[in-house]
Amino acid sequence: MKKVGITGQAGFIGTYLFNYLKIKEEIEVVPFKDTYFDNPDLLNDFVAKCDVIVHLAAVNRCDDQEKLYQTNINLVHQLINALDRMQVTPHIIFSSSIQEERDNLYGKSKHKGRELFSLWARQHQSLFTGLVIPNVFGPFGTPYYNSVVATFCYQLTHGQVPIIDTDGVLQLIYVGELVECIYQVIFSNKSQEELLIPPSVKKKVSQVLELLNIYKEQYYINGIIPDLLSSFKLNLFNTFRSYIDIKKYFPSLLQENKDERGSFVEAIKLYAGGQVSYSVTKPGITRGNHYHTRKIERFIIIQGSARIQIRKIGTSEILEFHVSHEVPTYIDMPIWYTHNITNVGQGNLLTLFWINEQFDPNDSDTYFEPV
Repeated sequence: MKKVGITGQAGFIGTYLFNYLKIKEEIEVVPFKDTYFDNPDLLNDFVAKCDVIVHLAAVNRCDDQEKLYQTNINLVHQLINALDRMQVTPHIIFSSSIQEERDNLYGKSKHKGRELFSLWARQHQSLFTGLVIPNVFGPFGTPYYNSVVATFCYQLTHGQVPIIDTDGVLQLIYVGELVECIYQVIFSNKSQEELLIPPSVKKKVSQVLELLNIYKEQYYINGIIPDLLSSFKLNLFNTFRSYIDIKKYFPSLLQENKDERGSFVEAIKLYAGGQVSYSVTKPGITRGNHYHTRKIERFIIIQGSARIQIRKIGTSEILEFHVSHEVPTYIDMPIWYTHNITNVGQGNLLTLFWINEQFDPNDSDTYFEPV
């Protein structure tokens, strides 16, 4: 069992890493709050509990670049001072950036921070890993702050028009892939002062925006599941849909064609594969109470009435939707949202499910947590 603490736990990468490590039985996550840096006693207690500390806390953007530099360096010094006060030597994993190569104070703060941790580790015969990370994208990043991908996704789902300032080449890694790398480093038990994390893909800014525009046209406007045949396309699509306002977007109407024979509804249109299944649920019964980290899942009520509840992992707000076969609609489950469905009608509930990959019991991507 490894006890792992994450400074910057509430940030974009920190939140994803925290949730990822929580589902690993061999890891105990030591909680961290940013206010610990303002309280030496709390910071001391935090470092004393950790076998591994992943140092993510940093300022990425600031109008005052000198303040950004000093803040990031001070955070490193504060952590080192706490380690020395408590006389502990956990494995330090430091998140640096490919911007180390650039002539800006953010990159310089990352390079200097890596040097300070490396020197401390050598002096104390401790483990240190300095990760040099490419541009990170993924769900729930802050637009205009974390990445251009976050900004584009937000703009396209909120009635804005993205503008490309410079059509450069982005070296991209999905946040889910990055935390898997960090997980491997946690158990590596070796030092590496400069570990270059390779990008999963290199794309021009215009190429990324072109794909996102396709997702807006096909999915956001027309409800069609796009081509997801590469891991990059799947990860970018899951990133895109995390910026949709769920309360306003779902349930989404399906076109019902009626004539004297009855009705006909086209339930799912897609350029992706996957699996279609259905369930029969007795009155009062609840199914689900689980979440997925990569799968896309669509719910459509064929017969009966249902209550669907969803809650983002790590939050307390429950979103609730009441749907029935009388108004043909669909709801797509966002990743990292635990969800359930309850039969609230008098008869059996018939529900159609589509998921973008066939079920694999050895890799189900299904994690149980009550809504």
